[in-house]
Amino acid sequence: MTKPIVRDLIYRRRRFDAEIIELCVRWYITYRLSYRDLQAMMAERGIVVSHSTILRWVSRYVPEFEKRWNRFARPVNTSWRVDETYIKVRGKWNYLYRAVDKHGKTVDFLLRPDRGIAAAQAFFRKALSTSLPRWPRKITLDGHVPSHLALRLLRQEDPKWKNVEVRSNQYLNNLIEQDHRAIKRRCAAMVGGFKSFRSAAITLAGIELAHRIRKRQFSFGRGRYQNFGSLKQIWNRALA
Repeated sequence: MTKPIVRDLIYRRRRFDAEIIELCVRWYITYRLSYRDLQAMMAERGIVVSHSTILRWVSRYVPEFEKRWNRFARPVNTSWRVDETYIKVRGKWNYLYRAVDKHGKTVDFLLRPDRGIAAAQAFFRKALSTSLPRWPRKITLDGHVPSHLALRLLRQEDPKWKNVEVRSNQYLNNLIEQDHRAIKRRCAAMVGGFKSFRSAAITLAGIELAHRIRKRQFSFGRGRYQNFGSLKQIWNRALA
């Protein structure tokens, strides 16, 4: 018998305990597990839950978990490395825009069906909104022309973009290309890939969240991560 949910209003009317929901979502976005893997792992614990239910939990709770974790986000450096990587959705290539700072910390990300000027502008606006009031000092790009044009157009939109130094340097951008690998490895383990753009965007947000946690991009006050106990205890603190 499962217990009624009393911990948090976001679990209201859920049949399963909050701890089970959080465990499944956390494990899915953190480790290379499929929904059916989690279904089997829960069954070994005596918990009968379908893989489709776990999928719905990921779609429902990742945005809420991300919002709560972001309350503790550390500011990133103002020197950004920006690049796109390929993500397959319903058999077609989509583009995941990503940026890290010069220390490899994630700045932001955005999934788009194309990689034109409008897509690059949308990403830069989103990355800026999460970094304000701090503006980037430098943005390092590859040779993809639409990204450069997007920044030129943004200078017309807001004069502050004129203070941002834009440069192309393949050596410096090796950092973001290496950082893509963690995301790509997790996506490669998904049987059948993403079935819809919405589910892909939400799941990638969860994977990026887990990646930021591994890179220790959150602060709970004084002390190091290990002082707060296990990963489960750190999650409990962030979601409280």
